[in-house]
Amino acid sequence: MTEPVIQSLLDTDLYKYTMMQAVLHQHPAAEVEYRFRCRTPNVDFSACLKDISREIDHLCNLQLSDDELDYLAGLDYLKPDFIHFLRLFRLDRRFVQLECIEGRLELVIRGPWLHTILFEVPLLAIISEVFCRHHYPSPDWQHARKKMQQKIAQVAGTQGAEGFRFSDFGTRRRFSGRWHKEVVQAFAEGLPEQFSGTSNLALSRLIGRPPMGTMAHEFLQAFQALGPRLIDSQKAALDAWVSEYRGRLGIALTDVVGMDAFLRDFDLYYAKLFDGLRHDSGDPVVWTEKALAHYRRLKIDPLGKRLVYSDSLTVDKALHLYLRFAGQCRPAFGIGTHLTNDVVETAPLSMVIKMTRCNGQAVAKLSDSPGKAMCADAGYLAYLSQVFGVPTPTVNQS
Repeated sequence: MTEPVIQSLLDTDLYKYTMMQAVLHQHPAAEVEYRFRCRTPNVDFSACLKDISREIDHLCNLQLSDDELDYLAGLDYLKPDFIHFLRLFRLDRRFVQLECIEGRLELVIRGPWLHTILFEVPLLAIISEVFCRHHYPSPDWQHARKKMQQKIAQVAGTQGAEGFRFSDFGTRRRFSGRWHKEVVQAFAEGLPEQFSGTSNLALSRLIGRPPMGTMAHEFLQAFQALGPRLIDSQKAALDAWVSEYRGRLGIALTDVVGMDAFLRDFDLYYAKLFDGLRHDSGDPVVWTEKALAHYRRLKIDPLGKRLVYSDSLTVDKALHLYLRFAGQCRPAFGIGTHLTNDVVETAPLSMVIKMTRCNGQAVAKLSDSPGKAMCADAGYLAYLSQVFGVPTPTVNQS
């Protein structure tokens, strides 16, 4: 019998729990919708559907153990009332609708934000691993380990990269949970200085390193419906984050409505308050130059600010960006699929689960990359673009 894909509610990324705590304290009654999208064309999920459904059933039977709750309580930004809430928490299968239409996987999550926020990462990990089990049942593990060791050697052998720091951000699209664990342990042992850790809570606990992460796109998206005015939604989200964490977890995500619109809102107050910014779409060099120029205009030395890169990175790309900008800011890198799903020669699936509605209203991520926009309402996408003064992207309603 194959072991379940998800065996613990800690097998997810830190930012899901940090956002969940803010939702508990500030918007516990919010209702949301998320939708799955596979960006890789012509993928047939028909053979995987039953296994995916069975794995979701198993996921919804999991609860955090006392030891796991003690671990979370040791993260000093998670508060006692949140830990008590988690003691009773289970994911509810009724909030997930799953079907396959002509090979296309249709997955919709609807329900209270507080009770659905933890679905995204494990569901993507389930879909990825089940797909890989069906399509690559006998991978060449020796070759995969050789490629992993080559990456470790590349980081260790790159001149001028002594200050290079990177983390694993690869839970959602990993080849398997077992391989993910092996990768994280290998990098922690092989690069004890350069490898900062992982966003995955279960693996952070295993290797004894602090988990990495702050917020995700959905937090800023939700405030398009929760904030006082749409034009102020980014500032409302940042204010809510500051209210919750009082200076902790201070990396702001910039591309929900695009970097230019974000920087118009990211004034001196926020620039001083937040430790840095995270890049997740668009040209990282252009993004960095804009961030550096913005800090300098505000008379802030960007050398004191951390710029985190997390968009489809490889070790090569991350090292290149580090060597280019290390003398101007404090670069850090979250590398995902390139670490955890570089097993077979076929490219991993490109797939996401994104929030599409909050309290009955459409919400959207505009992104800085063409093709990443995802919204259930083309009219709302045009309105959002108009309000923030950015071009309207092509809507994808899949």
